[in-house]
Amino acid sequence: MHSWNSAKAKVQLRLSVQRLRTLQEKKEAQAKASRRDIAFLVEKGKIETARIKVEGIIVEDIHVELLEILELYSELLLARFGVLDQNTREPDPAVSEGVCSIIYAAPRTELKELHVLRDILMHKYGREYSMAVMENRDACVSDRVVGKLNAATPSSELVDAYLTEITKAYGVAWTPKDGGDGPEGNVKEAAAKSDIPLPDFKAEAASTSLTPKLPDIPPTEGTNEKADSTKEGIKSSVNKPASPEDDFDLLTKRFAALKKR
Repeated sequence: MHSWNSAKAKVQLRLSVQRLRTLQEKKEAQAKASRRDIAFLVEKGKIETARIKVEGIIVEDIHVELLEILELYSELLLARFGVLDQNTREPDPAVSEGVCSIIYAAPRTELKELHVLRDILMHKYGREYSMAVMENRDACVSDRVVGKLNAATPSSELVDAYLTEITKAYGVAWTPKDGGDGPEGNVKEAAAKSDIPLPDFKAEAASTSLTPKLPDIPPTEGTNEKADSTKEGIKSSVNKPASPEDDFDLLTKRFAALKKR
């Protein structure tokens, strides 16, 4: 168990933000390669194999969303570190949701930095409070975090929705067996019911040839648009000084954008 130390806690928050961002970039690069492979499988008529791979992609997309939410909460705690550093038995409401979500969700991630941050927060607020958070008493954990952790096996409708979008983006002719008269409506309806954002694959497909699987290439700067925008968005809170008001406004906008997806 790690004791509370202000300087160490701030460093750990920064490390967590950086590692969460890097892991998102890596997983998104892998997902891009997998989507190309799925389109190739459909083109070759291997539909069932493609469907199995789509289920894996959906699960990974949900996990990436969880990582993004935890990254935003870590940035929020950095922006409001003065409030977090107060000597209180329970976190201030301004940081409570972020503290609870990290304590609750960190064990379901593979990041050691986030695990250490969780231990630091648990030590600061004590065993009783930490147990209450882990049991999510009084619904203290963000509903979006709980939803991402409790996501059910993707439905056949959602799998069809992903397949429809992937094949359309890569120019592969395919429709669900029960496609009916309105596949577009079915796609949107399935995604809405699942509370899982349906990505727009057209941009990535336009710059990617439909070929058999190639060796994975480690992600680099500029791997995708989301990584670029994330880097730009966090510069003020991680790499250079910024006012607390600027940090708060930026994080508020990014949380709002995440909820709309």
